[in-house]
Amino acid sequence: MPEPSTTPTAGPDRSTVRLALVVGGLVLAVLLGFGLGRLNPPPTTPVGAAPATGDHTHAPGTGAHSHGGATVDQGTTADAAGLSVSAAGYTLTPSAVEFPVGRAGELRFQIRDQQRRAVTRFAVVHDRPMHLIVVRRDLTGYQHLHPTMAADGTWSVPLTLAQPGVWRAYADFTVVADDGRQTATILGVDLTAPGGYAPRPLPAPATATTVDGFTVSYAGSPKAGESVPLRFQVRADGAAAPLEPYLGAHGHLVALREGDLGYLHVHPQTGRDGDAVTFWLTAPGPGGYRMFLDFQVGGVVRTAAFTVTVP
Repeated sequence: MPEPSTTPTAGPDRSTVRLALVVGGLVLAVLLGFGLGRLNPPPTTPVGAAPATGDHTHAPGTGAHSHGGATVDQGTTADAAGLSVSAAGYTLTPSAVEFPVGRAGELRFQIRDQQRRAVTRFAVVHDRPMHLIVVRRDLTGYQHLHPTMAADGTWSVPLTLAQPGVWRAYADFTVVADDGRQTATILGVDLTAPGGYAPRPLPAPATATTVDGFTVSYAGSPKAGESVPLRFQVRADGAAAPLEPYLGAHGHLVALREGDLGYLHVHPQTGRDGDAVTFWLTAPGPGGYRMFLDFQVGGVVRTAAFTVTVP
């Protein structure tokens, strides 16, 4: 009987082993890189590095839309904004709401998310990361302010409430989330100045007014639920005033609804319309409104106010 063979079975040569190790190492590196990328996504654009938009012409309540390529979600309500301290997952939290009448104070506040963390990343919209509008509940004493933010997310701005009564403060801002998504939001909170409150009736509706020697007028009739162009002109000594850019445009318009102080914030359309500045305004419903047009000439910002009735 022949004896069994004692020759060992041939195994993989060294070159084959080396090739397998190299391929395995490459696969492992790819998998590790993918996993680390999921755990540590690339940083998004720093606050203010890329403005959300240069022309903010839509009405509050517009659904998801685009600002310079970034998606912005303002919610879906067709009503005015600024009626609540909380919306879209964010809350306006002031450190104090009472101010002495006629004395300089400081308003300090934070914007907090649903986990009550102070938000610190905001997009620059119309040259500022935060716009603060303050007005008394009878729509007098209008102020347009630009707070500054500390590293902990606390905003502060000097504030004087000239007359006693209840005032409304609106924070108009766009938050930048970790994934780069931008959410434009307008929140409102009441402030108080102790003393006897004697509300003033709204001035009669008019399409022209004067401020510091400038005649400001507009053409157009706002309609409920419909976007309508309003053409504003500013003239001095019978000629068109040399309007200067202000907040990235040649004018800034805010409209507030009488009664609940619902807030409507619009800006002019791209480019000039001759010597006029055109805004597209959507009134959320019928009623009385007070429009405030900020314009700049000679480095000085002035405000022209108009009463309008929407049927």
